[in-house]
Amino acid sequence: MRTVRGWFRETTGGLPATFWYLWAGTLINRLGSFVLIFLAIYLTRERGFSELQAGLVLGLWGVGGAVGTTVGGTLADRWGRKPTLLTAHVGAASMMLALGFARPLWAVAAGALLLGLFAEASRPAFGAMMIDVVPERDRLRAFSLNYWAVNLGFASAAVLAGLAAEVDYLLLFVVDAATTLVTAVVILVKVRETRQPSVSVPAGGAAVPRGALRTILTDRIYLGFVALNLLSALVFLQHISMLPIAMGEDGLSTSTYGSVIALNGVLIVVGQLFVPRLIRGRSRSHVLALASVVMGVGFGLTAFAGAAWFYGLTVLIWTLGEMLNSPSNSTLIAELSPAELRGRYQGVFSLSWQIAGAAAPILGGLVRQEAGNAALWLGCAAIGGVTAAAHLLSGPARERRAVALRPPAVGPAAPATLLVPPAPQAAEAAATAPAEPATTR
Repeated sequence: MRTVRGWFRETTGGLPATFWYLWAGTLINRLGSFVLIFLAIYLTRERGFSELQAGLVLGLWGVGGAVGTTVGGTLADRWGRKPTLLTAHVGAASMMLALGFARPLWAVAAGALLLGLFAEASRPAFGAMMIDVVPERDRLRAFSLNYWAVNLGFASAAVLAGLAAEVDYLLLFVVDAATTLVTAVVILVKVRETRQPSVSVPAGGAAVPRGALRTILTDRIYLGFVALNLLSALVFLQHISMLPIAMGEDGLSTSTYGSVIALNGVLIVVGQLFVPRLIRGRSRSHVLALASVVMGVGFGLTAFAGAAWFYGLTVLIWTLGEMLNSPSNSTLIAELSPAELRGRYQGVFSLSWQIAGAAAPILGGLVRQEAGNAALWLGCAAIGGVTAAAHLLSGPARERRAVALRPPAVGPAAPATLLVPPAPQAAEAAATAPAEPATTR
């Protein structure tokens, strides 16, 4: 009992109150995240759209998300984290309802585009706020706890959405919109603005770093990291677009898909809290490479699936890779982002997910149509292998960059928010600086 209590205190203790409000908002929002899980099935079965039309609608959602993350990252740095989050959540709830009532293909496509824009505009602000309030030493477990909340909500939502879809698909959109508004209320009432003005800007002025875009565009190490995440995301997002269609062709019901995909959330809920201890002190490039291989194997085995239990097995395998990938990704983003550019760096990283969100369903649909189901899933396995090799090659340079951008310590008890952030010019210089000896976490 003492061991369990000690583990619980070590996992959850000492994190700031703002983090827990954000965590609660995440959980509430994800409990109602019905629409995206079943959007492909809704469009093909309920609305009668073709696979290509469904893929295009999902692709437009990704295009909107790409715009949203870019705008959201800029607003998070210029306008503030909290107003960006509130605007994004209210806009997403409104577009969720509009999409539910849309009937013509053009209206569905426009609704998906705008929903993607508002829904994804919140991600950079949320990520920047998490980094703002959580000290560096606690970020791995904080991101793991947040990821745990995401998947606890996702696992519950997948099962409930499968049942709700059999009653009325409109219910999916209504519940999703309601939980998004509840999250907005939590942020409005309980969360304060966390963006800190630059020390060189007078009080009341907005911190607008000079050369922000140039800093990011010349940061080849970070952009390489983002590109590798794009490859992983192209594979991972097939579980939303092509997996439900493949299961439907095998005669499996909507509720069966909901139960199978819920295994993803269940496994993460059970095991994710132990992952930080498992990977602590290990080379992040090795962890990310292993994660890419495991995800590739899991999706590759889908080529041979035909029964619910086999699909469930593939989900469990690629979920293990996802569990290894997420905490390492989150901590790396935090360490590779200059403090005053956190929103923009978060936006660029989120952009990789939105590009994948736009491309994955279209590419997946084309591959299935032209080369067959097996070619799609075996191609995912090949991409996983290539991504793993690239992580091993690029990992040392990322670790050197993290060390170069790490703020100087001001004392063992000083909170992370009191550290002096590096100037954007320093970050840009670090991007082209000679390599230093590699270090591991």
